[in-house]
This record gives sequence, C-alpha cells and structure tokens, in this order.
Amino acid sequence: MGMSSLKVLKYVVFFFNLLFWVCGCTILGFGIYFLIKNSFGALFYSLPSLTVGNVVIIVGAIIMVVAFLGCMGSIKENKCLLMSFFVLLLFILLTEVTMAILLFVYEQKIDDYVADDLSQSIQRYRSDNNTKMAWDGIQKYLECCGVNGTSDWNGLPPESCPRDPKTQGCYVKAKVWFHSNFLYIGILIISVCVIQVLGMSFALTLNCQIEKNSQSLGI
Repeated sequence: MGMSSLKVLKYVVFFFNLLFWVCGCTILGFGIYFLIKNSFGALFYSLPSLTVGNVVIIVGAIIMVVAFLGCMGSIKENKCLLMSFFVLLLFILLTEVTMAILLFVYEQKIDDYVADDLSQSIQRYRSDNNTKMAWDGIQKYLECCGVNGTSDWNGLPPESCPRDPKTQGCYVKAKVWFHSNFLYIGILIISVCVIQVLGMSFALTLNCQIEKNSQSLGI
C-alpha cells in the first residue's frame, strides 16, 4: 500500500468517525434536553437513576469519545490513539455480546425481575413525581395501562390510562411489540456490530500501514 492509498484510508477512517462524532453530539444534546426538561422520569423502582435522559447522555458521551479517538488518530496518524480507538471498540463489542448471551440465558429471570420492579414502581406513582411522569409518558405513548393491565392500579387508573378497561398492560404491550419487530431489531443490532468490526479493521489496517511507512522512512 503506497502513500496515496494510505491517505485514502486515513480520510475514510476520519470521515467515518466524524460522522459518528456528530451523531454522538446530537444524541448527547437530546439527553441534556431530556434531563433539563425532566420530560421522562424514573420507571424502575430499584434503579431511580435509570432515566431516559441519563441513558441517552451516557450513550452520546461514549460515541463522542470513541469517535474523537478515531478522528484524531487517523488524521494525525497517531498509532497510540488508533490503538486506543481499536481497544475501546473491541471492549464495547465484547460487552454487547456478553449482554446478549446473559439476556438469552437468564431471559425468564430478567423478565420476572423487570415485571416485579415495575409493579413496585406503581406503588410510588402518587408519592414520587419522577415515577408519575414516567408512567404517564409511557401510558400515553404506548396507549397502555399498568404493568399487566388496569387491575394493577387497584381500580383507580390515572388519567393517562386509556378509558377501555380491556387495555393491555405496558409491559405486556412492550413485549408484544418487541417480538413482532424482532427481525428488524436483530438487523439493527447486527448492523451496529458490523460497523464496529469495520471500524476496528480500518483502524488496525491504518495502524499497521503507518508502522510500515515509518520503518521504510527510517523513523
């Protein structure tokens, strides 16, 4: 691979990561907006910090940091930054695979835990404003009521619940939606993994070529 090919690869990696850095900035901006406006509260009883705003901010920040390392490492031809980019992507990929395996192995236990935690959070609906906002938001958006149905509210469903007494529970409806869109979710997850592997491959190839060019120039 000559100098011209190295430049092409360098700018491919740079623009590839620049695009993701911009996406990371956008996601981070949405997270900060959700956090400031406090539009979505805490839905899980045992994880009060697990709000939409916090999750979106963490995801946006991770994308920004990783993409920044890729951008700077490629444009500066810095092997240290490129390897840091590679290691971070590898760590994220392995974490995703591990989580997928754990979700598959412990699916029933996780299902029971989530359902139980959501049922406990309903008890805090009238005493905790964040929980109230979370339930009102999800019930209006999904047009559902409670965890398994209107009976979860002990005969006094909030105004955010649809008026139909046969309305599905939010957790039940979310699971139905997940199973009905499983193919599209799978394609999305596989696409993300493929992009990560491509990013790792580009970074490693560029790093090796920089090393070869340095040796050929006697640096």
